[in-house]
Amino acid sequence: MKLFAAAVPAVAFAAMFACYSSGVDVAGLRRAQQAVTYTDRNGVALGTILGAGSARSVSVPLGAVAPAFLDAIVAAEDARFWRHGAVDVPALLRATRDLAIFGTTRSGGSTVEMQLARLLFASSGPRDGFAGQLRAKAAQIAQAERIAIGSSKSAILQAYVNRVPMGGNVYGVEAAAREYFGEPAGDLDLAQAALLAAIPNDPARLAPGGDWPALRARQHYVLERMVSLGEISRARAALAFAESLHVRTDEAGIGDAAHALFYLRARDETAAGRIRTTIDRGLQRFVQAQTQDVVAALQAYHVTDGAALVIANRTGDVLAYAGSPDYFSDRVLGRNDGVQALRQPGSSLKPFTYELALERRTIRSTSILADVPADYALAGGGLYQPSDYSGRFSGPVRVRYALANSLNAPAVQVLSGLGVGTLLARLHALGFDHLDRPAAYYGLGLTLGSGEVSLWELVQAYATIARAGAFVPLHLVDEAPAAPRQIGDAPYWQLVAGVLADPYARAKSFGVGSVLQMPFPAAVKTGTSSDFRDTWTVGFTHDYTVGVWVGNFDGTPMRGVSGVTGAGPLWNRIMLHLYERRDEPPAFPAPRGFVRTAICATTGHAPARGSNDCPAVVAEWVLPRDLASVQRPPPASGARYDGWLALESAAHRSALRIVFPHDGDVFVRAAPANVLQRQEQQLALRAVDAGGAVAWRVGGTRLALDASGNAFWPLQIGTWRVEAGDGAQRASVTIHVVAPALDARPGFTISR
Repeated sequence: MKLFAAAVPAVAFAAMFACYSSGVDVAGLRRAQQAVTYTDRNGVALGTILGAGSARSVSVPLGAVAPAFLDAIVAAEDARFWRHGAVDVPALLRATRDLAIFGTTRSGGSTVEMQLARLLFASSGPRDGFAGQLRAKAAQIAQAERIAIGSSKSAILQAYVNRVPMGGNVYGVEAAAREYFGEPAGDLDLAQAALLAAIPNDPARLAPGGDWPALRARQHYVLERMVSLGEISRARAALAFAESLHVRTDEAGIGDAAHALFYLRARDETAAGRIRTTIDRGLQRFVQAQTQDVVAALQAYHVTDGAALVIANRTGDVLAYAGSPDYFSDRVLGRNDGVQALRQPGSSLKPFTYELALERRTIRSTSILADVPADYALAGGGLYQPSDYSGRFSGPVRVRYALANSLNAPAVQVLSGLGVGTLLARLHALGFDHLDRPAAYYGLGLTLGSGEVSLWELVQAYATIARAGAFVPLHLVDEAPAAPRQIGDAPYWQLVAGVLADPYARAKSFGVGSVLQMPFPAAVKTGTSSDFRDTWTVGFTHDYTVGVWVGNFDGTPMRGVSGVTGAGPLWNRIMLHLYERRDEPPAFPAPRGFVRTAICATTGHAPARGSNDCPAVVAEWVLPRDLASVQRPPPASGARYDGWLALESAAHRSALRIVFPHDGDVFVRAAPANVLQRQEQQLALRAVDAGGAVAWRVGGTRLALDASGNAFWPLQIGTWRVEAGDGAQRASVTIHVVAPALDARPGFTISR
């Protein structure tokens, strides 16, 4: 009893000390980083990112908590909360007596203020024995008095219900309501409220998933307390206790779009509660799976990583965000975010160079550029000579041909006339914030990818091309899109979009029918950085923009993988999937103010009537002021691109190519299965860019053509020279036909 008597002056001293100390306004305390649950655009949970110390904690105002829970928690933890100060003296004395006599408390003596003080201010020093516990309690009372002096009762209750432990790493009523019932704290009914109010008495044991009978018993106690205090009737309490409750914890962890969620969290560390993103979970899962599949298929070429981004053009909503094949794979640095990582973009910046040059009229749509060796002076007396990976040059080429085939020398020539600083300023306007060095640092290599950009920035800029220069920032949170900001002149963006959507114009470098060609109108551009360290494919339709990066996070080069072979297949799969269940997109519109007319492919001028000086006549969109005379009447200026692509193919008459078979192909000639089998193995021979009908010879023997003008050659064992000619030019390849191995199956295989 002497110890009990000593407790009274200790408590009085603590209270007096607190009165002379400064008060604490709990409403102004800084909240630690809180947990946030992200959902997709339809409200389906993607995952939860925990707060500081791996805590699930969400702060809400008192008005956002169901009154039933506030009544329940007060009834369970501090029935006289609204009537006493920081200390409930009778309850504290009773608890102190029990501790002195029985070694434990038989009834709670802590008020809400005291519990909040314990949550806010960790006490130091030993707590063993009665004396240690008494000192700790005195310190707690002093802090509780400071809280009571500086805070209103409502602010105290709000701070408490937002911090009270609710089992495991869950703190606060809002986090608990979301975690266990999947709904906000404001929607809790009486049964749910009483169950949650039961947990703080012993969070480790009473949290759902632990001792369920004990939790139910405590819930019954809370309801009985509410009845005894006159807050609810006994009949209502009985109904609440009989209610079936379905507790869930299925939102734990990260389920989908992990890179996107951590990117959002890093941008707003104060976020809390539930945030709806723009992600489409179904599309996200498809893109993630395809990223894994394509990268796995390229492992033999030393490819380990890839990333993909899909956006809706109209709003800038990010629909899918795959930062790596597998975020949780530390073996391949999966936590790196390929959407935000800075890498060299290769040729993917060329469209912006050409558009700005067309807009500034340093080139015109009819300009002839020189794809020839050229030297450019560098600071320090060095020389820079751009070239393509092929090591070959095409000579004089049109703007359309140069851009579509991604020729390096013409792009550098265009940038030289435009100015590196001018292009850099335009790229900044398009959102390439990481190109933050002076123009001299990048030099003429800027258009070939000498700087470093992110896939996010690249897709954002390509979506601007799709919108004819209307810039809308990409965003991941479901909100009203920003008002578009026009960059440059729309007709020139439309002209560039048309070039990127022209399969005939890019046939020289990429062929016809590659992974870049869609069965609907789609514009696309590839990029490959030096030494094959990064490959890109970015393209768009009227509705969507899709960007893909494939490479290695550790910076090691791939084995001869280019944009079309690395990133291209993934881009192809995603783009096709987007239109599996919707109508095909419309064709790209003609550039406003331009007319479509015939020009000479080698001079860019209108072909003279009756002259044979123009070996190839092609169609091009031209400003009327750029042609002094037009020999052919232009079609309607509102016509679509797809109506004249056949005429465009005539531009390649000077480059007849055999596209099947390929030079060096090896075929296996299988014997007929029986003497009655008359059908022979035949090769269908194909060539492109011919100026007329193609004549075929194999081993010097001319082949007959079928009614459609196609040539077929029956396989014969040996080495053969396959020749094609259109009267003005010839092309040839050499192939090998071999006998089958003993275990070979009928048919033939091709190896390159």
